Amino acid sequence: MGHGIDRLWAEYKKTGTRALRDQLIVHYAPVVKYVAGRVSVGLPRHVDEADLASYGIIGLIDAIERFEPARKIKFETYAIPRIKGAIIDELRSIDWVPRSVRAKARAVEQSYSKLESTLHRTPTDAEVAADLEMTDAEFQTALRKISFVGVVALDEVFRGGDRSDRSTLGETLPDSTAGPMDTFEVKETKEALVHAVSQMASREKTVLTLYYYEGLTLAEIGEILGVTESRVCQIHTKAVLQLRAKLADRPEGTGRRPDNGGSAPTKQVSTSAAR
Repeated sequence: MGHGIDRLWAEYKKTGTRALRDQLIVHYAPVVKYVAGRVSVGLPRHVDEADLASYGIIGLIDAIERFEPARKIKFETYAIPRIKGAIIDELRSIDWVPRSVRAKARAVEQSYSKLESTLHRTPTDAEVAADLEMTDAEFQTALRKISFVGVVALDEVFRGGDRSDRSTLGETLPDSTAGPMDTFEVKETKEALVHAVSQMASREKTVLTLYYYEGLTLAEIGEILGVTESRVCQIHTKAVLQLRAKLADRPEGTGRRPDNGGSAPTKQVSTSAAR
């Protein structure tokens, strides 16, 4: 942070005045716009990016009030998951995902979870399709329908009591520059998530890391991997569902299944998934 913003943070944390908080909101407003732009990719057209930004401001204010500059963590790193979380919370509250899509995503996730526990490995597409009594073509169609609802959701893997308790992949993937104290008090969650990601196929692992941790777009990841954006969407959709399945049956507090009637698994990936 520059000296000017450092002084603003110091004064705000000392006095807590609304005027100083408003200055911080204005300063970091571009971060909200950035997050809203990423979340909006692939959402239905009736979901307006400006509305997403207004939802995100709630997360920004929450992050400003909770942030501790003394922890030497970059504010943007701390704030982005909370901004995205506020947007996701509002999207859920307005019930923008069709019930049929939620049910389909839940069924696929449960199939991954069941087969993972019996096979002791990630099941193939053919095995999941057979378990769901679908043809391969029907399974790919189901993935496309799930994928259509937008790139929103690994934040949904962990649902704590409030937004400050929730851990996201961007916060928990290992950082080569981070010391042992640079955590968000989510040691068990971090270990569970990193272990689950480490067990995934290399391509799925790469897509998750580049999208959630490095902040690349799906198109940019496609260029790196030499595949189409729609293919990256397919990889991402399956990777998120597989990861949720790996973590769904963990004990309370370490990646538990969200208590929301199964809606969380559906906010996944943009555009159609090409084979």
